[in-house]
Amino acid sequence: MMTSQDERAALQKIADLERPLVHVEERLSALGLALHHQDAQEVDRAAAALHGALATAIDQFTRAARQGGVPPVLRRRLALAGGQVAAQREALARATASLDRAIDVLLPRAEPSGVYGTIGGSERRPGQSGSLLA
Repeated sequence: MMTSQDERAALQKIADLERPLVHVEERLSALGLALHHQDAQEVDRAAAALHGALATAIDQFTRAARQGGVPPVLRRRLALAGGQVAAQREALARATASLDRAIDVLLPRAEPSGVYGTIGGSERRPGQSGSLLA
């Protein structure tokens, strides 16, 4: 059975972990809103703030885990926040890929200037022979 001192320590641990977790959740919400509004400067600011909030939360959760564990409800909320970060990262990657495809269609590539491309692949046009004598 927990004594009142044990109960106070458990409640203090929850309170200590709640603050950084709420901050992460707020930063995630701000980033989602900036992405929705397509505000590049705010996305950059929100992403930087989220990065800092995540670093702080992970540090505090790691320390708490070493000192007796993290309450399951807070562990689930942190995992949910991690899932939201992954979902936003995936959405941003898809949007970037879509934009890249649109740019490729609208702005065709210039004629290659050499035999090899920047990643080592051949940039020969269709119908060109691989022979030096062709």
